[in-house]
Amino acid sequence: MKRIILTSSSGVGLAHADRADMVVPFIFRFVSGPLPSAEHLNSYLRGRGPRIFEEVCWSDCVRQLPYVRREDRYSALLRFCETYGVELIELWFDAEPNSQLQLIWILDYLRSEPSVAESLRLRRVDFELRGADPAELRHRDVRECGIAESDLEIASMAWEAYRAPTPELCLGLLDRPLGKLSLLKPVLEDLLAELPSPTTGLGATETRLLELIARGHNRTDELFRPGALGTRVFDQWELGALLEGLAFGPAPAVVGLDGKLATLDPDNARGRNAAFRRSRLSLTAFGQAVLAGREDFLRHNPIRRWWGGTLLTNERLWRWDAPSRSLVAP
Repeated sequence: MKRIILTSSSGVGLAHADRADMVVPFIFRFVSGPLPSAEHLNSYLRGRGPRIFEEVCWSDCVRQLPYVRREDRYSALLRFCETYGVELIELWFDAEPNSQLQLIWILDYLRSEPSVAESLRLRRVDFELRGADPAELRHRDVRECGIAESDLEIASMAWEAYRAPTPELCLGLLDRPLGKLSLLKPVLEDLLAELPSPTTGLGATETRLLELIARGHNRTDELFRPGALGTRVFDQWELGALLEGLAFGPAPAVVGLDGKLATLDPDNARGRNAAFRRSRLSLTAFGQAVLAGREDFLRHNPIRRWWGGTLLTNERLWRWDAPSRSLVAP
């Protein structure tokens, strides 16, 4: 029986665990920046012509297999499955927020292909895939369940909610049963917590950055270490962008961040990494007041940031009141 695994970039180790004939990791980051258009996402899954190399597609991060013809790697994902007689499509997405967003996106896409539903199996990955030992993954018992139409409906509803121009639909999902997609509910809470606070103007991760800097953790390699912040939404590069927002505004909350970061090309990973490592951080008096709840960061600084399909600006600012678990509308 031929099987493939669909997973997030966190699950690339599965490619060496011999759990399937092919492992397809998805590369999109949905937790920051503007969401890719529906057309772009569909095009990614539809593949590309063998001579069109400027477009990325689903197979670009897939290991070449000896029995797969080169031209078939560029066909649509589902067409590929049909061509090579794939009978089982396993979904391996752990509880990391971006992974759960990828899961509801791909389930929403697959919902439009009813013939595929019987081939789908959801693995309940309640551990971190990133960094997992392939040898351990090879034999690890991970509960499997089928996907029903009701599960596809929930995924579509959740994906539509996250893509909506306000976070209100996502809030509504917190009080709904999500069936086999139960790992999504704590993810939605984590994501809502990244909206600005009504008091400080900071999201959960920004607050933790200030808290740790106030305690003397003044080096970015400490702050960006996985798990150091106790929040799990953003990766290292996204944390860097948040830190720059705290340091380079009209009223900075942080000083000591290397000024070259303000002018370096975003794609200059080596230069930016070196600048982060040179930095020695501390809070300004304003940053201390924000952290204490005496000042609102966004009353003195601009914001233009995406939260799913919601564009946050000073004029159109949705906030999250954590104690009451409620949204504060603009």
